Amino acid sequence: MTKKKVFIISHSHWDREWYMPFEQHHMRLVTLIDNLLDIFKNDPDFDSFHLDGQMIALDDYLAVRPERKPELAAAITAGKLQIGPFYILQDDFLISPEANVRNMIIGRDQAREYGQEVKLGYFPDTFGNMGQTPQMMQLADLNTAAFGRGVTPTGFNNQVSDANYASQYSEMWWQGPDGTKIMGLLFANWYSNGNEIPVDRAQAKAYWDQKLADAEKYAATDNLLMMNGVDHQPVQSDVTAAIKVANDLYPDYEFIHSNFNDYLAALKADLPTDLSTIHDELTSQETDGWYTLANTASSRVYLKQKNTVNERLLDSVAEPLATMAYPAADYPHDRFRYAWKLLLQNHPHDSICGCSVDEVHREMLTRFAKSSEVGRYIAQDALTVLANRITTTGFNADAKPFVVVNTSGAAKTGRVTVTIEWARRNFSEAGTIQSQRAELMAELKKLPTLQVVDSKGQPVPYRLEKSAVDFHYDLPKDRFRVAYQAIELTITVAVTVLPAFGWQVLALAPAVTSTPALPSLVVDEQTVANDWVNIQVAKDGSLTVTNRETGRKYQGLLVFEDTGDMGNEYIYKQTADNQAILSTDFPFDWRVVHADDVGVTLEFVHHLQVPVSADDQLLAEQQAVVDITHRTAKRSSDVRPLDITTTVTLSRDSRQVQCRSTFNNQMRDHRLRVLFKTELATMTNDAESIFEVVTRPNRPAATWQNPTNPQHQQAFVNLHDANDGLTVGNIGLNEYEILPDSRTIAITLLRCVGEMGDWGYFATPEAQCQGPISCDYSFELHDDSDDQRLASYQRARDFQVPFSVMQTTAHTGELPVAGQYLTNQTPELAITSLKRANNTDGVTLRGYNLDKQPVTLQVKRADWQASAVNFFEEALPTVPVDQLGPAEIKTLLLAQK
Repeated sequence: MTKKKVFIISHSHWDREWYMPFEQHHMRLVTLIDNLLDIFKNDPDFDSFHLDGQMIALDDYLAVRPERKPELAAAITAGKLQIGPFYILQDDFLISPEANVRNMIIGRDQAREYGQEVKLGYFPDTFGNMGQTPQMMQLADLNTAAFGRGVTPTGFNNQVSDANYASQYSEMWWQGPDGTKIMGLLFANWYSNGNEIPVDRAQAKAYWDQKLADAEKYAATDNLLMMNGVDHQPVQSDVTAAIKVANDLYPDYEFIHSNFNDYLAALKADLPTDLSTIHDELTSQETDGWYTLANTASSRVYLKQKNTVNERLLDSVAEPLATMAYPAADYPHDRFRYAWKLLLQNHPHDSICGCSVDEVHREMLTRFAKSSEVGRYIAQDALTVLANRITTTGFNADAKPFVVVNTSGAAKTGRVTVTIEWARRNFSEAGTIQSQRAELMAELKKLPTLQVVDSKGQPVPYRLEKSAVDFHYDLPKDRFRVAYQAIELTITVAVTVLPAFGWQVLALAPAVTSTPALPSLVVDEQTVANDWVNIQVAKDGSLTVTNRETGRKYQGLLVFEDTGDMGNEYIYKQTADNQAILSTDFPFDWRVVHADDVGVTLEFVHHLQVPVSADDQLLAEQQAVVDITHRTAKRSSDVRPLDITTTVTLSRDSRQVQCRSTFNNQMRDHRLRVLFKTELATMTNDAESIFEVVTRPNRPAATWQNPTNPQHQQAFVNLHDANDGLTVGNIGLNEYEILPDSRTIAITLLRCVGEMGDWGYFATPEAQCQGPISCDYSFELHDDSDDQRLASYQRARDFQVPFSVMQTTAHTGELPVAGQYLTNQTPELAITSLKRANNTDGVTLRGYNLDKQPVTLQVKRADWQASAVNFFEEALPTVPVDQLGPAEIKTLLLAQK
């Protein structure tokens, strides 16, 4: 009789920061690895330790114990310490596609400095799993993923209720939306099912009787996996002795201290033919809905906003600018890696999800700031180099040229704001600082009438926002700093269809002739409109918006909803009174802020009255660690004003309407959302996720008991039927919900709670997010065509990518006054990265198919040729470069012929 094998893998799931600040966990990590290195030397039977799939643990350890690096390297080489393949254990949904990729690249690179990474996609505690995981693993040279959430194991005595989200076994096939299939390994009894194994024989018998039965309930083979560890678990120093006891007690089993490589080899050799196949994203869809942890998408929204801005700065501004500006030898790979690592340090799930103690998230703000400053430096330097390469002559001698660059992957229309230095006085010049300032102030008052013109002398609509005399300084690279004062003119300029990775030169100059005003976008006292959209202010403070091409009217857009929240950082739970406060029940004011050739901006102030907090019952329930599903707290009877100021901007040449809501939150225990009522005849919604546009049902499964159905998004969510559609974009607002009765899109602007949640009471007063808040979002109407719908997706994505702009001198360069680095004539291609290749002189371009149909891929750069590569820029010779399959992720390596 063949013995069943029990593979015992020692590990510790290392949340880098969570219920204690980073350094508290850090010091314990140092102790853990110190102990490991001693055990490796002293216990020859100790096979290995799995370092949680994340290389950052080694960085953290060596920051304190650099002298032990040789021992560490020797342990890795010997297979004692199992490392990689990732840099951190991220949250899939709350970081960008590119951040997910850079996590894999940096993780594997660092692992291979020591030897070989573990060939396993490791997601033990990710709060749901992205649907493109199979394809992403394949593109990272991995064919198996292990995860702890998202799938319901049914065991042998249960019928699978939905093949997409349930599996009879803990082992299964996982198929992504493009058809890629990998092995999926579910920690059906969690990643602690072999923790703290007893050495005492009586205790061991009771322990193993239960553990073996639990594992065998779901195992597809006679190879059983036992994970000897859990969150921050110290290494079990007597595990090999415990294994000897188990082998004595159970002669029909072979207990082995092992590792994932050996376990997976044995598992795959014995797999049955009846494994289930699960599909696409795994977010615990077939559960009661309470513990999906999806509401972490709205916990501490300020973190998500900063993260999105930082990600776009690196992957959509600085990297494209540096690629366009520098030859390969000058590309700042090292600085980018430094910035990405800083940013990724904020991406572990307990960090970016906003579900830790306050000290953790304070430290995150510093990391965001540091990564941002590096990104801004690189972008500014690259833009300077690029501007110097572009020809800017052809304007009048007294014109002030400036370069506008579109670093997004699609043609972009909109507005750009730039500050033009009109005249300056260096401190080193004659006169006192005060007299220089007086001269500049006098010159400012005598400025001529100005206009913005393009390289052909045609006027471009602009608006003067501010004029002032201000102090600044230059930092030349070859001499000491230069302090000066200057007349500065801040202008907003209309930009009409700047192509992907394209640029143009404009100039601010004295007007030669008067420019006739364009037709006003103000229709009447209640209405503004451009060629595509009509916006009417309703009597209740909402908007009635009409698609002028189809005639479809949407009533009840831009309504604010405030509800009580007695949940925690993980889960929203409405207070027991079920009170929903709507802006349409309160007074509002509005005015036209701008109405000119650039566009029109309306300002609304909605005057809500909101309870200051939950009642006293909530604190008592929190301190007693009452499960949120059993809480009974209500909202306070003490009501205070909450004024929400919203600007609504309609550009002359864009279908997209852009909004910014600002308010000073002094309330606690509540959630604020903005609602877009559609009444569209559809049962599903589309949202941007990680390298895909995922289609989700508007209504949850029959098993769902949670009254709410929160979902993740990246740049947009969309509802459409056979005739019309509405796309709502955002900047760092990662949570939405579809209210199914009216097909209303609800975007969470703020969620305020006072405790972390999970396994104890951890007060988090800063998670109440009190203080000034600003939220950016957009909406766009489209018709029934795929072309308009996909274009609205591209514009929502590009809403997160500002134009880059810089004043420059009049000079001749090798690049034309208007040009494009490369062309993208594939409307379905959502470009996520343009950067210099890591290992060659070429350029890599990455993106994914927004659609579920195959398309011809048309991306070109003159005199360059393309080849398909994986995430590590390794050749994929069988993958065509001119085709993009449904939901396909494609990385092209472009090299000069």
